[in-house]
Amino acid sequence: MTIEGGYEPGDVNVVDDEVDEDGDQGNQAEGGSATGVLEYLARSLADDPDAVVVRTEDRRGSVVLRLHVAPDDMGRVIGRRGRTAQAIRTLVGVAGARDEVRTVVDIVDD
Repeated sequence: MTIEGGYEPGDVNVVDDEVDEDGDQGNQAEGGSATGVLEYLARSLADDPDAVVVRTEDRRGSVVLRLHVAPDDMGRVIGRRGRTAQAIRTLVGVAGARDEVRTVVDIVDD
């Protein structure tokens, strides 16, 4: 099924208004599109996409997105000299700016 604009269900550009079992309202929850973009990018880079977890918290007018990935995927997500991580932070920041939300991405080492 294709949605208006040529998007597929689940694309990060699709506004998801459904409420899930946790009471979250799709990608309209804290961080909105930024959370969806971060999860999409991390799952695309990871060898183990099921291990990708994004947790959000509010802190002083911004949304902190904590990215957890499998230990073997840390290098892929960070990249050489942190270039991949910086690119992820930039893209997530742009997605957050579209929602008028300042975002901070923390890549957490478990």
